[in-house]
Amino acid sequence: MTARWVVDEVAPNRDLNLLWQPISLLFKNEPDPDSPYYEGALVGHRALRIMEAIRAEHGDDAVFDWYWQCATRIHHDGERPNDFADALAKVGRDPGFVDAADDERWDAEIRTRMDEGLALVGDDVGTPIIAFRCDDGTKRGIFGPVITKVPDTEQSLAFWDAMVVFTTTDGFWELKRTRTERPEFGDRPDV
Repeated sequence: MTARWVVDEVAPNRDLNLLWQPISLLFKNEPDPDSPYYEGALVGHRALRIMEAIRAEHGDDAVFDWYWQCATRIHHDGERPNDFADALAKVGRDPGFVDAADDERWDAEIRTRMDEGLALVGDDVGTPIIAFRCDDGTKRGIFGPVITKVPDTEQSLAFWDAMVVFTTTDGFWELKRTRTERPEFGDRPDV
């Protein structure tokens, strides 16, 4: 939902340079292979390997379509595990990228990029993480926001602007309340 909020409502109205980075819940949470959580974390991790293979060949801007395609299949279509070959075809990428899903050579890149994000926010968080460049050139990150629906444009922009102020303010660390509703994914994006 956070990605949908940023892409659909915030980015078209703010001067944003979006760079999509991986966070592997397989690496982060290290679920036991016998747990029901393991399979989903593994599917996500395999998709991240493909994402990094795409990035290596086509650059940072190329990863968004892959991310969006996978997220739409998971959250709108309930598809697990992803049909990676079909997803690659839908985003116009070489079907050979599917081989990266099982190639552990991508794990170091995933871990490095993930660790850079976690270094901004600490290890006791999950996803999403959003990073901002401060006026003095430093980078700060925040875990979240965790949202269950995308606010209308006016509220989305006010929310974004407040989040930038909170995140870039010295001494600010956390806002939190218990979630009491499930995400409302809205209409399926045309991907």
